[in-house]
Amino acid sequence: MLPISQAALQALPYCRRPVRAEWSNDGGQTWTAARFGSGNVTPDRTAECRYAASVELLGVPRGPHGINSITTQVRLFQGLGAPRRDAEWIPAGHYVVDRLRRTALGVSLDLLGREEIIRGAGLPTARTVGPDTARACAQVLVGEALPGAVISWRDGVDGDTALPGWVVDEDRWGALSGGTDTSGVSTGIAASLGAEVYADATGTITIAPMAALTGVVVWRIPRTLATSRPAEEETSEDLRNLWVVTGDGGDGSDPVGPAYAWDSDPSSLTYAGPDPVDDPLAPGRLGLPGVRVRTGRYTSPLITGMAQADTVARAQLADSLGVQATLSLPTVCNPALEPGDVVEIEVDDGVWERHLIDSNPYALGGVSMTCQTRARTRRL
Repeated sequence: MLPISQAALQALPYCRRPVRAEWSNDGGQTWTAARFGSGNVTPDRTAECRYAASVELLGVPRGPHGINSITTQVRLFQGLGAPRRDAEWIPAGHYVVDRLRRTALGVSLDLLGREEIIRGAGLPTARTVGPDTARACAQVLVGEALPGAVISWRDGVDGDTALPGWVVDEDRWGALSGGTDTSGVSTGIAASLGAEVYADATGTITIAPMAALTGVVVWRIPRTLATSRPAEEETSEDLRNLWVVTGDGGDGSDPVGPAYAWDSDPSSLTYAGPDPVDDPLAPGRLGLPGVRVRTGRYTSPLITGMAQADTVARAQLADSLGVQATLSLPTVCNPALEPGDVVEIEVDDGVWERHLIDSNPYALGGVSMTCQTRARTRRL
């Protein structure tokens, strides 16, 4: 969760909600205030750009020296004004302009997070990156597209992991995140570390551990403030409860692994059995007819050790478990919530349920929020 004071958190149901907007044409060295009309923000960890927004700004200049779709960057802030306190400003995204439309009062903008700058800066020709540490390789790929940008490495990700040299064809963002080369081999730096990469609400390029339902709870929401219900539609299309991860450079050297990770919780609907690798017949022998194994595989030349392969297997498993749900916050829009946060909701008196936030769109200045989440898959 983004930094927020306890006073603002407690005042969410009845605080003032001003909005602040700023724009820059010099890469963010200087910022000009803009009058905000209306708009929405969509933080979503399943999208390539984690933050997206649509806003209308009033009375702003247009063209080369004003807001345009080539050089302009936009920052948004949601204010929270608790009674008898100054407004506390929460970042609501740092963006580039994807689309601009002139309106009678100003401009209407479709905005995308700063990942879009890196995504658009494809390599003009294939080249070898590394061998070097993950930290150094990532800094090269990011720094060429965003000069001077600093990467935030969150605790739990080993940026000093040694990576071999590998060929990046064209896709710079794919080489950073979880892309593949032209032969279909996975080559993403973050994915090979069991991590994810994104631009956070302040625009900082961040490499963080894969979000998981077992993460630290950042907010406990009582029944009086929230309701939770299953999603309108369910699918097991992307659900995997057994992951097989190997490292293979394709150069004739011995491969790493495989490393395995599976759902070992007997109370889970996605339980894969006591040992689906070495004892796949155990569910039949133990009278567990409901066990169904869904296997996912991940291979990357960037995985060079067994410990690294184990980390990736656990991360892939964490990212593929859980059932979709909808979390409604009718009176407590919390702009400090981030995709990947884990919250607890009181679903009955004294009964709390964990949810991982996948997306939490909200209207700037609004008081309500509806989140898409993943909840634990417990047998009743």
